[in-house]
Amino acid sequence: MAISVKIGDRLKNRIQQLASVKKRSAHWIMCEAIRDYVEREEARENFKQEALTSWAEYQETGRHLTEQEVSDWLKTWGTDKDTRVPPCHD
Repeated sequence: MAISVKIGDRLKNRIQQLASVKKRSAHWIMCEAIRDYVEREEARENFKQEALTSWAEYQETGRHLTEQEVSDWLKTWGTDKDTRVPPCHD
């Protein structure tokens, strides 16, 4: 699938300059930039969807962890006492 993108001269020059420094083609620079952007936006959208799903589940069940429970659990990360996530409760 061929896609064309129109960009201004200033951005085009910046891309060409970066491509020269990186010893890559301008095409490679643009593909990398687009891939990075799409991956970042997909991750952001996934995070948002997970948050909405969690919020809907909380509204339905009321099950949760307190800030203190989460904080205590996170403090165990990377220690000899690393524990699993505590169970949710009403």
